[in-house]
Amino acid sequence: MSTKVLTLVGSLRAGSVNRQLAETAVLASGDDVEINIFDRIGHIPFYNEDIDVDGSVPEAAAELRAAAASSDALLLVCPEYNGTMPAVLKNAIDWLSRPFGTSAISGTPAAVIGSAFGQFGGVWAHDDARKSLGIAGARVVEDVRLSIGGSVTRFAEIHPKDDAEVVEQLREVMSTLAGEAAPSAA
Repeated sequence: MSTKVLTLVGSLRAGSVNRQLAETAVLASGDDVEINIFDRIGHIPFYNEDIDVDGSVPEAAAELRAAAASSDALLLVCPEYNGTMPAVLKNAIDWLSRPFGTSAISGTPAAVIGSAFGQFGGVWAHDDARKSLGIAGARVVEDVRLSIGGSVTRFAEIHPKDDAEVVEQLREVMSTLAGEAAPSAA
């Protein structure tokens, strides 16, 4: 039985390094890990309790919740925008945090990784995302940390899948996250 990992990418840009990292995680994962990169994150409206009622939940938000409910773990691939996580990721966490107390990510193992231009690779954004996930009810796997700095230069002429160090790091990330999810997947 494979571990199902819902993956949310915080950059909407087609050529995003963080999107490439998510794609590389798919390639680096073992056969026992199935990664679903949720492609409709940019279609989810800002969270508004007035539209979060039965029969009115926006289609993309409902799809996100369904994808989370059918997953064993959650992986956020997070760039850093102005020293914090992108609004699109925070919005997805807000939608996933509801309904309060019984959300689709309540108790779900979750990890945050990513890359950013700065030398620290988005550490502040990753810390903010972990905090938000924990408050939303996810079980943040603190042992999983991957913040790749200097993304613009490091990946200027190479895709992350062709960087042996990154592939190995992603293999370890996915193995650890799958191991954390294994008890709930069984």
